[in-house]
Amino acid sequence: MEYWDIYDENRNKTGRIYRRGDEMQSGDYHLVIHVCIFNSKNELLIQRRHPDKIGWPGIWDISAAGSALQDEDSRMAAIREVKEELGIEINLDGLRPHFTINFDQGFDDYWFIEQEIDLKDITLQPEEVVDAKWVQEDELIKLLEAGQFIPYWFGANIFKIRKLNGSF
Repeated sequence: MEYWDIYDENRNKTGRIYRRGDEMQSGDYHLVIHVCIFNSKNELLIQRRHPDKIGWPGIWDISAAGSALQDEDSRMAAIREVKEELGIEINLDGLRPHFTINFDQGFDDYWFIEQEIDLKDITLQPEEVVDAKWVQEDELIKLLEAGQFIPYWFGANIFKIRKLNGSF
């Protein structure tokens, strides 16, 4: 069973916890992370979600994602999720999330990193992930257009966004 810290609207921990699957109360928020791993060839590592997964079953997704567990901060959750889902280590020392999206029940931090990863070194979490591959921008666009990739609001621009900080 997963437990998450509950935050207030200003992203302060309330000292209360939430059990995954229970109904969240109004004014309670939790922390979610997404990790986008790029390589030096300007490719994005994507994963295919398990067909039995709730929410976007069998669809391609960015490198890794999930909710922060109780007592984890965003960095810890990102490192854990990548290790769990793909079996690889990432280093986020000295980095901050590239951006944060607020949603109805929480805060979603997006980490963009560059790391060389050989696909043969990946160990997929079988109940969550069924495949992983590197894609270039044009292939990602095709997956989006075909409805085979989660339609993130920034999806078609992810390769441009990775090099931006601050205002456009």
